[in-house]
Amino acid sequence: MRIQVSAGGLSGATAKSGLLAIPLINGKGSSERGTSAHLTEVDRRSGGQLTALRAVGDAPSKRFSFSTAPAGSLPAEQLLFAGLGSAETLDRQAILRWAAAVTRKLAGRNVRRLAIDATPIVAALKGDAPALYANGGASFGAGIDARSKERLDAGVLAVELIVRGVIEGSFHEGLDGKSHVEAFPAPLELLEILLPTSCDLSAAKAAVRRSEIIADGTVRTKRWSNRPANEMPPLGIAEEARDRARAVGLRARIIGVKELERMGAGMLLAVGRGSDNPPCMVVLSGGAPRSKDPLGRRLAMVGKGVCFDTGGISIKPADGMEEMKMDKNGAIAVIEAAATVAQLDPGRVIHAVAACVENMPSGHATRPGDVVTALNGKRVEITNTDAEGRLILGDALHFAERDLGATHLVDVATLTGIVNSTFGGEVAGSCGTDPNFLDETHLAARRAGEVYWPYPLADAYMKNMDSWAGDFQNSGTREAMLIRSGLFLREFTTVPWVHLDIAGTAYRRANAPWAGRGSTGAAHSTLVELAMGGGVRR
Repeated sequence: MRIQVSAGGLSGATAKSGLLAIPLINGKGSSERGTSAHLTEVDRRSGGQLTALRAVGDAPSKRFSFSTAPAGSLPAEQLLFAGLGSAETLDRQAILRWAAAVTRKLAGRNVRRLAIDATPIVAALKGDAPALYANGGASFGAGIDARSKERLDAGVLAVELIVRGVIEGSFHEGLDGKSHVEAFPAPLELLEILLPTSCDLSAAKAAVRRSEIIADGTVRTKRWSNRPANEMPPLGIAEEARDRARAVGLRARIIGVKELERMGAGMLLAVGRGSDNPPCMVVLSGGAPRSKDPLGRRLAMVGKGVCFDTGGISIKPADGMEEMKMDKNGAIAVIEAAATVAQLDPGRVIHAVAACVENMPSGHATRPGDVVTALNGKRVEITNTDAEGRLILGDALHFAERDLGATHLVDVATLTGIVNSTFGGEVAGSCGTDPNFLDETHLAARRAGEVYWPYPLADAYMKNMDSWAGDFQNSGTREAMLIRSGLFLREFTTVPWVHLDIAGTAYRRANAPWAGRGSTGAAHSTLVELAMGGGVRR
């Protein structure tokens, strides 16, 4: 799909499109007056179509509601009026999802040229919308000031989000596995974004390529994460990662069982012991060894890659276990984030470490009550083999700090079911040891259009993991389970560290207007923004 940006509003279209999407935004003040004047032109040139829809109460104003109409003299064969909701709640996630929903609305249609009228979005953003600030984004956040001093160009921001949304919305979750698909994505060949004359067209055009790279990475994350366990065992991730690294200029290292044994990665090996598919650790690196990025960091992103999680001897209920192929989402996110960073800024210092295992019950599996020695030498009693993610992450985090020399660590994992019960499927959990680095991660998430909410690392709950057989255990009592998962991981880090628990946001069980079932690509864009400095306050 070719993407172009044109100035001059509706009159700036370079050619007639198959469909022209017009956002409808409820607002007030100067932004509403600007939008109203623009919609008056839309109504006039379409032959009163918007007036007619409003007369019968069919003009969409609610977010993700749609109505089609003839285009009249407008540069399209058909119009799609697409509700974007209230200007007061307009944030980056809303615009991103709106563009994805517009694209998914075209499924089954032979639309090859899509134009999106960005003038109402730009007008709404020119107010005091949090989205317009360099680190703004979500309409709610983590108790920190997301509004940095730098205000972005509204046109550039609109282009970034629309491009990402259209590409992500074009992804169809069933195409890789189903022999029959009811509605294929529209065969888009051209996306044209129509901006007001006042926008910085050169900057907007430059934003297109950046957004394409990030969106392509998110789509790859979704597609890769959706692969079933029989097609993507631990060494399968390693093979894919090696190919990906070669394509984007990263160095790849695959650490197999024998090397893991020599290293002393006892926790990772304990989780993978029950499976016929051996565990491994995948390491991707960019930039000169032991050098730092422009922000003075040596950032390592660590991901949980449980290719299938039965729970081991502490076996899970059968109902819904097929979804446990999604327990590798964290590993895929960090691998693909590193690849995306390498494309955006070749030679930038970045590391990704993916701990890859299958957690299976067998005669070789780790038993509740077994005690293993972690890579950092601590003795851990495994009281629950279904609390396996923290075990493999602990060894991977210590490896990243000790062997890669990481100065900053961020790990991503579908770690706990309780985070989904606590925050639901729209907000992910976070914790960390360094307040500034945690703030930077939240700000990067806002810039990316994601939301993380922090929970405390309350030392009082360490007593719940006391063990007479080891230094501590991996599970403990039910009290404060979410907090204890973070406390466990903290035992394997000494540098600034952030943990992102995406168990609630990584996977959708039902279709939404902006996305289908399966992997959401969670954390990928946040990691990219964090690595590129998008979370640093100005």
